[in-house]
Amino acid sequence: MRARTRTARRRVVVLAAVASLGAGLLAGCADDGKDDEGGSSSGGGGGKTKITLGLFGTAGFEESGLYKEYEKLHPDVDIQQTVVERNENYYPALINHLTTNSGLQDIQMVEVGNIAEIVGTQSDKLLDLSKYGKKSDYLEWKWEQATTKDGATIGVGTDIGPMAICYRTDLFKAAGLPTDREEVGKLWAGDWNKLVDVGKQYKAKGPKGTTFLDSPGGLLQAIVSGEKERFYDASGKVIYKTNPAVKNAFDLTAQAAEDGLIGNQTQFQPAWDTTIANSKFAAMSCPPWMLGYIKGKSKPDAAGKWDIAQAPKSGNWGGSFLTVPKSGKNTEEAAKLAAWLTAPAQQAKLFGVQGSFPSTPAAYESTEVTSAKNDMTGDAPIGTIFAEAAKNIPVQTIGPKDQIIQQGLTDNGVILVTQGKSAKDAWDNAVKTIDNNLDQ
Repeated sequence: MRARTRTARRRVVVLAAVASLGAGLLAGCADDGKDDEGGSSSGGGGGKTKITLGLFGTAGFEESGLYKEYEKLHPDVDIQQTVVERNENYYPALINHLTTNSGLQDIQMVEVGNIAEIVGTQSDKLLDLSKYGKKSDYLEWKWEQATTKDGATIGVGTDIGPMAICYRTDLFKAAGLPTDREEVGKLWAGDWNKLVDVGKQYKAKGPKGTTFLDSPGGLLQAIVSGEKERFYDASGKVIYKTNPAVKNAFDLTAQAAEDGLIGNQTQFQPAWDTTIANSKFAAMSCPPWMLGYIKGKSKPDAAGKWDIAQAPKSGNWGGSFLTVPKSGKNTEEAAKLAAWLTAPAQQAKLFGVQGSFPSTPAAYESTEVTSAKNDMTGDAPIGTIFAEAAKNIPVQTIGPKDQIIQQGLTDNGVILVTQGKSAKDAWDNAVKTIDNNLDQ
């Protein structure tokens, strides 16, 4: 996903026009006649306490009715949000506002790929939410990702992206492969090499003009997402060049590309979208939010032709946090709202409407999760499948420049193998690009 874990992946509703990364980027919107000044006020909205949120992508809080529900429970609160379509536009502005400690919303969303940098460099600007959110409600590794060395938890988790494999049953059947999700999962259980071997079987008998997997970036992302250490070690040292897990993942992906098992497109670009619409591949790495993307890009006749199986190993691809800047006028009310929005009951409701998978295990027993279905995957118990994957995600070291490294390995690395480069040349090019960007 070009290492952008929450951004280009969803069809978004942009609630505020964004023309630049200037001071107005995170300002509150006022197209409904409410107070249009940034920040919070105790006098806007007819004397109510206004709480503003700065978000990116489609968080789904408004669409799911959670704001209205909270306002009904708290009649003195007025909630407003500003949404920026892509994190690559949102995050630089957020860093600028945190650095200057001005122009911030009462609640600011932070993507998982950026949380380590926020924890390491901006935590003094953010409220400790450990006395508002309940640690035991969240997956331990999710809570720890937003916790400083001093024990302050500056973000509460909204969602996660447990990894599975989505596949086309019709294309698998045409290639002589099993289509039952349990049998499919057994084909590659515990080993990504086995998944690539299935790809070789598919290539031998699958429909002409199709590939087994959608893209090299998707495979690489899935493999490294299940490693405890990827690009940084626990001390904060950059280790991607010397970490065997990363190099092995790169080499396996490059080999699959050389063997013609993977499409030659970059994920979340128009040409890749076309491969979804035209059924040009049989399987793909698939966190929960990907189902929504598949649905949005597929033709109507694709509904019910997809299914979903466990990945060779569990990993995480996606997720975000809500943080509360100390500079807000109503930090106490903002912290209470952030904790409420991310509590198990609300996360379950959000999954039922939005498909954002909960970071709170208690939600996995809710009917919204256990009975969840998706138009594309028919009767597949998607909630149960993703919950099982979520339970096995390793506690992973997240570094401040993870996204730069991931993007370099994909966009400047393995994708080149599909264009005729050798695996060695692709790796060397990726390393050169990444190191240049890390030095900036």
